[in-house]
Amino acid sequence: MAVDKNMPILIVDDYKTMLRIIKNLLKQLGFENVDEATDGSMALGKVKEKAYGLVISDWNMEPMSGFEFLKKVREDEKTKQLPFIMITAESKTDNVIAAKQAGVSNYIVKPFNAGTLKQKIEAVFGEAI
Repeated sequence: MAVDKNMPILIVDDYKTMLRIIKNLLKQLGFENVDEATDGSMALGKVKEKAYGLVISDWNMEPMSGFEFLKKVREDEKTKQLPFIMITAESKTDNVIAAKQAGVSNYIVKPFNAGTLKQKIEAVFGEAI
């Protein structure tokens, strides 16, 4: 069984260029149903309104970081099982451990390409794209 390419995906980054890059990579992988948010608080509002199949969020954002957003998603009964991939420019072991403890599904260090994104999505869902 393959990953549902029609599932709604939320991408979160405060950098518009990065949103465009991630959206294009997802499109290359066959995902068209993509929404965007520019910080954690905006993303949290969207997650409460719509049932997403996957969240891909940057770590460093203001006023609410991706890490804070992840913790809020995991606190809510309705979203605690939501697949969540964190993206960051920093590969600090402490950050990876903190994200894992907070319940992140997977972790990507920038820069990355469609192949890396594909591998991470497949690892989260345990099936091929």
